[in-house]
Amino acid sequence: VIQLQFLINEGALVSALADDSVHLWNLRQKRPAVLHSLKFNRERITFCHLPFQSKWLYIGTERGNVHIVNVESFMLSGYVIMWNKAIELSSKAHPGPVVHISDNPMDEGKLIIGFESGIVVLWDLKSKKADYRYTYDEAIHSVAWHHEGKQFICSHSDGTLTIWNIRGQGKPIQTITPHGKQPKDGKKPEPCKPILKVEYKTTRNGDPFIIFSGGLSYDTVGRRPCLTVMHGKSIAVLEMDYPIVDFLTLCETPYPNDFQEPYAVVVLLEKDLVVIDLAQNGYPIFENPYPLTIHESPVTCCEYFADCPVDLIPALYSVGSRQKRQGYSKKEWPISGGNWGQGTQSYSEIIITGHADGTVKFWDASAIMLQVLYKLKTAKVFDRNRSKEDKGSTEVSDEDPFAIQIMAWCPESRMLCVAGVSANVIIYRFSKLEVTTEVVQLLEVRMQYELNETESPDGGGGEQTSAHPTPGASPQTSGPPSHPSTSSNNSDGGNIPCLKVRSSPLKQSPGYQVDLVVQSVWVSGEPPQQITSLAMNSSYGLLVFGNSNGLTVVDYIQKTVVLNLGTVELYGSNDPYQRQPRSPRKTRQPSGGLCDINECSATSEDRCKSPTSDHRDNSFSRSRSSSVTSIDKEAREAISSFHFCETFARKGDCTLTPCLYVGTSLGTVLVLALTLPPAGEQRQLQPIIISPTGMLVRLKGSIMRMAFLDSAGSLVPSAFETWCEPNVTADGEEREKIRKRRPVSVSPSSSQELNESQFAVVCSEKQAKVISLPSQTCIYKHSITEASFILRADVVQMNQSVCVACFCANGHIMTLSVPGLRPLMDVNYLPLTDMRIARTFCFTNLGQAMYLCSPTEIQRITYSQETCENLQEMLGELFTPVETPEAPNRGFFKGFFGGGAQSLDREELFGELAAGKASRSLAQHIPGPGGIEGMKGAASGVVGDLARARIALDERGQKLGELEERTAAMMASADSFSKHAHDMMLKCKDKKWYQF
Repeated sequence: VIQLQFLINEGALVSALADDSVHLWNLRQKRPAVLHSLKFNRERITFCHLPFQSKWLYIGTERGNVHIVNVESFMLSGYVIMWNKAIELSSKAHPGPVVHISDNPMDEGKLIIGFESGIVVLWDLKSKKADYRYTYDEAIHSVAWHHEGKQFICSHSDGTLTIWNIRGQGKPIQTITPHGKQPKDGKKPEPCKPILKVEYKTTRNGDPFIIFSGGLSYDTVGRRPCLTVMHGKSIAVLEMDYPIVDFLTLCETPYPNDFQEPYAVVVLLEKDLVVIDLAQNGYPIFENPYPLTIHESPVTCCEYFADCPVDLIPALYSVGSRQKRQGYSKKEWPISGGNWGQGTQSYSEIIITGHADGTVKFWDASAIMLQVLYKLKTAKVFDRNRSKEDKGSTEVSDEDPFAIQIMAWCPESRMLCVAGVSANVIIYRFSKLEVTTEVVQLLEVRMQYELNETESPDGGGGEQTSAHPTPGASPQTSGPPSHPSTSSNNSDGGNIPCLKVRSSPLKQSPGYQVDLVVQSVWVSGEPPQQITSLAMNSSYGLLVFGNSNGLTVVDYIQKTVVLNLGTVELYGSNDPYQRQPRSPRKTRQPSGGLCDINECSATSEDRCKSPTSDHRDNSFSRSRSSSVTSIDKEAREAISSFHFCETFARKGDCTLTPCLYVGTSLGTVLVLALTLPPAGEQRQLQPIIISPTGMLVRLKGSIMRMAFLDSAGSLVPSAFETWCEPNVTADGEEREKIRKRRPVSVSPSSSQELNESQFAVVCSEKQAKVISLPSQTCIYKHSITEASFILRADVVQMNQSVCVACFCANGHIMTLSVPGLRPLMDVNYLPLTDMRIARTFCFTNLGQAMYLCSPTEIQRITYSQETCENLQEMLGELFTPVETPEAPNRGFFKGFFGGGAQSLDREELFGELAAGKASRSLAQHIPGPGGIEGMKGAASGVVGDLARARIALDERGQKLGELEERTAAMMASADSFSKHAHDMMLKCKDKKWYQF
């Protein structure tokens, strides 16, 4: 879209597009629709102008011509202002594209046309000729009128502003270079950057405002985009965070032929919308009530939570409201119009987005409107300026080193874990109190996994023996040091994290406060692999993360590593795969997000790049193979998913045990039994014991999701601890009592007879299985897809039931019943065309899902019938009609709005009678999909008079042919009657019968 023009108070909008088409939109309905389109074929559109309460749209083109379109019929008029007739002999060369069109504020019959070359023409619409021509030797970017219509101002490519009298066509009456250095010898000021747009607004009791974008001096290198406000002798330069797309001055007077009295400026930036208060000193900005910063930094991952605790959104909003910057205007947001739709669902929804700059944002998605609640900056934990002497500073790219890759959030305990692209995990606790952390707690983890080079016993003729992991895979960590340790004194020659945790005290505002940082470090000169999976449990106090080497379990209460194992060690002696030996110096193969282990290799330069980097997107164009032959050849096995649950750890168990289920990229589900100390003081001191119990099941493809059902088929939620304020010291004993109670949510089967089973639901890239526990028998199996693979799968709650929701790479969204795995829905929704969609797609409870459909847009979808039925009520209304004051007379067209017989009718001026028919090959009229109902919505007010007649004709479209035939018959009958009457008159005249 290159330009927008409202039909003021008509509920309609004209949009001009870069493909040389113009659309007329109806905004009077909840779903805006295009009523008409006009596609230009031979000329490119450069500028449009629609005067207030006019039905004629002026369209300037790249060839320098001005065409006129009737807004009601959306057809071209035959009236065309040709460039050669407009400039005549004022220039021997082509004047360039039309860059501005506007009518004189005091006379609609006078049109000013600005050409890129520097020529401005005042065109008389009635006489069809130019009254005056104004020539300047610098290119024009924009033109603006003084409200009296006697002067106008132009902005030029050399950073100058010229002011002209309309009757003085020789030279401008004033030339200004606002940001140019004035030489002492009287020479012309040094040229500046182009002034892209200027507006000239007057006040009744003061100096006028001249507001423009651009025009800075060329020596201001690195200066951010600026908007300049000139008011009298003062010049204010307002720096913007992003490039300026356009701006508009808001005025108290709605008509252009009176003192405008400006009070605010709306500035559209590439990634934001800013409104500046002109009435207050310092020009503060208004506090923006709309969330326009979802793409302030590129979104790298997101999560969607429905049916959250009722106190969660108020808590997040409470701490988020304190983050607002000071210095906002004291006035209310000045733009109003339309009405928000009312969300009918009774549950709250929260969206969390992780960004490339390390920020995490919480959004309230409960209604149609998306509102930001709280913003967390994870980069504050790290030192931004790393020493050049650090090993790896020349080997690791610093592009987006803080980018968020995976998030795990417990809404009940409000614990948050984020995994960054630099192989770090940060654990946050939620607090309503401010605190200063003297030393950030740090755990450094060495996750190294190598296979010994072993040869086949028969010299290569027989089968290869299984390789065994080296002792390097055993837990090797450094506990919480008094100061973060990044120096390398180890014999392996490298123990360096990708990011350095800050050593100075950290002031933490209310909200999410860092509790622990876990950092994977370089080992033997190789950087750590990217984290592929992450999970936490607030009841157990455990965090687990995995990569292509193995997994690490961290006790974040005791701030220690409980387990650090290579994936092969989880199998023990029951490893089902024949793995090839791997050289210790083999090229690293990070397995991030959606990459295959064997096909997503990366160089050291790519190691710490953001998930937004191109190499991750390109890696997605691969073939997923789950054949046994390809698996057996692969030594690497990444950890793809985790799930904490109280269940039966071993086959035949009769008691529920806290467990950690581990899914791998080769389709295996492994079980780890957890032995937890009693709550209270013992939990602070005694260690947690983790025992691998073997393999539960194998599926085709990487494990995507795991969940558990009780014997009644209800979803068993993971155990959690409810939130309590972590920074309270006065009533610490009371807080300890709360912790001892540990209101853990467990399976209903624990209170029933212990021989009743549970069901484990496991979904991989290819299939789903339901396993009965504790017998570990597969009772249901379903092959979800053969030709494609699943990008995202979730076990979700749907009203009173549970189902498996899947999104496939071929675009299908499918749901399966649980535990029977019967297909419930299969819709071909969105074929995968972008890695962004795959990385951000997620399901949540109650039939909702979302993904990032473009770098700047979140798309929310539903497969819930209840939500679909209420969707119309949830939609808002864009148009709210208000009374339009009577427009003042402006001379030329005053009779069109109810004036006398002496006025000139615009239909006569622009229509086919005065100018001939418009060229049919110049533009093609395309009826919009808005239909009759949409046209009814737009048919009211001044512009709608003729539109209502068109609606009546359209509704009787099938009778138009009959009407034309009847008209033709009547004309033929009238012609025959006229001839017959003429003959009769001659006869009567001969017989003297003409006297009556």
